[in-house]
Amino acid sequence: METVQIILLILVFVLLAALMFFRKIPALLALPIMAFSIPIVAGVSVNNTVQLVLGMGSTRLFEAYTIAIFGSMLSILLQKTGVAESFIKIGAELSGDKPWIIAFIMLVLISLLFTTLGGLGAIIMVATVVLPIMASVGVGPLTTVGVFLFGLSMGGILNVGNWAVYITVLNLNVDEVRSFALVMFGITFVVSLIYLTIQLYRDGHDINIKRILIKSIIFVIVITAASFGYSSLNISIKNYIGTALNFMGTVFQWFAGMLIGLLFLAAIIRMITNKNYGTPLWISYFTPIIPLFLILIFNINFIAAFIVGLLYGFISTYKKNSLNTLVRSILEGGAVVMPAVALMLGIGMLLNAVMGPGGDIISAIYPEGWPVLNLLQPLMRKIVPQNAFVYVLLFTAAAPLALYRGPLNVWGMGFGLAAIFLTSGMNPGAIMGLLLSVGQIQGISDPTNTQNVWLANEMRVDVQKILWNTIPYTWIIALIGLIVSALMFY
Repeated sequence: METVQIILLILVFVLLAALMFFRKIPALLALPIMAFSIPIVAGVSVNNTVQLVLGMGSTRLFEAYTIAIFGSMLSILLQKTGVAESFIKIGAELSGDKPWIIAFIMLVLISLLFTTLGGLGAIIMVATVVLPIMASVGVGPLTTVGVFLFGLSMGGILNVGNWAVYITVLNLNVDEVRSFALVMFGITFVVSLIYLTIQLYRDGHDINIKRILIKSIIFVIVITAASFGYSSLNISIKNYIGTALNFMGTVFQWFAGMLIGLLFLAAIIRMITNKNYGTPLWISYFTPIIPLFLILIFNINFIAAFIVGLLYGFISTYKKNSLNTLVRSILEGGAVVMPAVALMLGIGMLLNAVMGPGGDIISAIYPEGWPVLNLLQPLMRKIVPQNAFVYVLLFTAAAPLALYRGPLNVWGMGFGLAAIFLTSGMNPGAIMGLLLSVGQIQGISDPTNTQNVWLANEMRVDVQKILWNTIPYTWIIALIGLIVSALMFY
């Protein structure tokens, strides 16, 4: 009976994933269908599937889509007040005809920011600054989204908060995680530059490929050398550096607070004078920056930061009928982002379908564990590779299973699978290498990522096109990462 269930489970996943992949059915419908079918096949009753998976799953990502709604309100306000258009024109004038340089700088900045940032709120906030700049120099919408996702994924590789999971679950030390993460960062960075170069060439820009490759190699060498150099410093020097950085952070926080206060004062004075300026004043360009500062420097709640941004945008651009503009931005912001919100509902359902609703509900109704996980665990134990060649071959072929909340997706059942592999005797380093390598397919290409959905919605591109556009590159990253992991840990 279990064998039949496993076969049916795989068929359901493959069939619906293929239908989404080849755009025969929209993800908006396919995800709820998949979320309903998977538990039913695993033996969950229809009543529990409807309530625990569809009902509770639809609110699982409530914070993400609430943040998306507020972020969209701010985005619409920037458009209606003319700030976004003026910002793009200034970006075009400053950047001249160097789209590759601008896109490269944005890629690096996004990577640096997301070594510490996380969550959809931060993504939306950074995107409101980055997307108009790249659009202003002729970078195509699909290329813009791809560059952002590559930068986001690279930042995640070096995000020490993400390392903690590997250290805790797999009992690895920091040096083991860091050494492989640095290698993965270098691999992803080089591939991202290749992606950027090819995409800009497709967008019609004249690109010097040889010069770009040389610069990218030099950059990777410098970053890697600096990272290893810091890791080799003794503890006393690191503590001294850490103390100095903390002091600088306090000074910068005080300076940022003063700057935000002065900007609000200037905006209020401008509002009181009540002059109807033809174009936005310079103070209005700080509208997307202020929420970002509040999030980055003061750790303010994302939604609260967006509300402050809306208030500042309203004051700094105030003129006749500004109140109506604000109200329309709030209403239209919710409407514009609704396709993304609807897709997030399906993603939440699928998460509940694979991992269960969580909390005390599982232990009360299913004391032996969520049936879907129980069904898949024995199968996963049987596919643990015994040598490096099988390891690379098997997981390169299986890498797309990181998509659509599949078994290799760390936001699906990836870490549950890691625990199974660990108990089966697989090298912990090899498990980490596996998850980090195929994780780039998930992090960049997966249409069920909330960031992919939001970016696609913002740039008016099909989220499935992002998958088709990026997966050749992310699959190559996964292959190279698995080879390096096999050399390091087998």
